Formats: sequence, structure tokens, C-alpha cells
Amino acid sequence: MPEPKVLLDGLGIPESPRWHDGRLWFANWIDQQIVSVGADGDVEVVPSPSAHPMGWSIDWLPDGSLLTTGDKLRRRGPDGSFTEYSGQGGNEIVADGHGNVYLNGADFDFAGGEAPRPGYIRLVTPDGTVREVADDIQFPNGMVISPDDRTLVVSESFAGRLTAFDIAADGGLSNRRTFADGLGPDGICVDADGAIWVSAADSSIVRVTEGGEILQRIDLSEHGACFALALGGPDRRTLYILTAEWRSADSITDNLDRLVNGPRTGEVLSLEVAVPGAGRP
Repeated sequence: MPEPKVLLDGLGIPESPRWHDGRLWFANWIDQQIVSVGADGDVEVVPSPSAHPMGWSIDWLPDGSLLTTGDKLRRRGPDGSFTEYSGQGGNEIVADGHGNVYLNGADFDFAGGEAPRPGYIRLVTPDGTVREVADDIQFPNGMVISPDDRTLVVSESFAGRLTAFDIAADGGLSNRRTFADGLGPDGICVDADGAIWVSAADSSIVRVTEGGEILQRIDLSEHGACFALALGGPDRRTLYILTAEWRSADSITDNLDRLVNGPRTGEVLSLEVAVPGAGRP
């Protein structure tokens, strides 16, 4: 397989990539930006409504409205301003085809080095109702929804696994099960065959099926840690790989301090793959 190409560099921590309306969008943490890149390489920047440099993500409602997480869920209006959509804050986000929004998070200070506590997934329905639909998630991170809107898969970063749930008609989650383990999962994406691209624990990314079979592996040791992945491009066969330096021998606090105060090591890489993206995001 060809080597990934560098599309953008000099970024903070690129996170939460989404292919939307013919452009790649992502959250550029630290610099508090929402960035979009066109097919011709033109870059547009939207200031983030979140004042915190870490821990927020983006996605779109079916009507085309941009949502951002943070201390609360915000929606971008036609004039470009952000207003509160829900008082529920969170880390990662994914919206389904019915306008349901899944948010995850964990109530401890990750950046400050506080001892971890199990996290959750909460559902925000189109009428604004919020309810918890899963708990005991070991540091929840990226989430995907299958093309038929019937399965949600979440990264449990501290457990090294992907966990799947069935989605009920009312948006509730049930039938919790391990999709794959032995990974280093963060932001993930799903393809038309139902396989998931995910970061592994050895400076690589893998394409893995339910049950844990690894179909492909790509080494990223020259680029740093993979924070998130997306399948986009006109035919959704471009794999976008978002990376930044992360030293496994250092503490979380030291890594974050270096990323915030040191040189910007974040990159967006691109690689053409055989199986197109599907589902959400």
C-alpha cells in the first residue's frame, strides 16, 4: 500500500475529522479553530466557540447545522454565530440520520492528571431531551454509527477496545459487546464493508472487523500518534489520518504541556483506500 501523504502540517492537535459538503473539516485543538480543507487545498478557518483548548469535537445534524461539543452543545447558525443547542457538554459526538445526537464524556480532569473515572454516552433527542444510554465506558472517545442507523461503536481508549451497541427505535443502546480489542482506539471511521479504521497501540492504524480480525495495518512511526480518522473525498475512498507527537514514556500532563507550549506537530495525512466510507460520521 502507498505511503500516506502530508496534506497539512503545523497544527496543534487535529481531531474529530468529518467529510461534509465536499470538504474535510476537523477541530484544531490548542489553537481553538475549526478548519476545513477543499479538494484544491484551500483552507478556511472558523474560530471555535469553546474557550478550552482541549476536548471538543464537531458533527452535523441532518439539516446541515454544525454542532460543537465542550462545556455545552452548541449549534452554528446561518450567520455563523453559535448558540446553545443543549446544556449537555461532552467530548466526542456523532449524530444519526434522525437528528439524535450521541455525546460521550467522563467527569474527571484528564488534562490535569486527575485519577480516571468511568465515562458515559448520553443522547440528545431532537426535542432537547437528554438521557444517559450507556455507562462504565473506559474513557470514551470516537464513535461511529452504521449505515442502517442500527449499531453504534465507541472507542474505549483506556480499555484498548471498541465496544458495539444495538440502537433502538427511541435511540437507546442495548446488547453491549466487544467489537475488537487489543487496540489503542481514539477517533474512528467505518467503511462500506462494516470494518473500522482505528489506531493501534504500536504507532500504527489498522482496519479491523467485528471479532478483531485485522485486515490492513499502516505504520505511522514517522508521524506521531493517530488521534482520529475519517473516510472522505468525492467517492469516500480517501482515508484522512490526523496525527500529533505523543511520547508514551511521558505523563499525560507532560505530553499536553509540550503540545500546548511547544512547536505544533499536528498533521493531516491522506491515503487512498479500496473500500469507501459509510455510515456516520
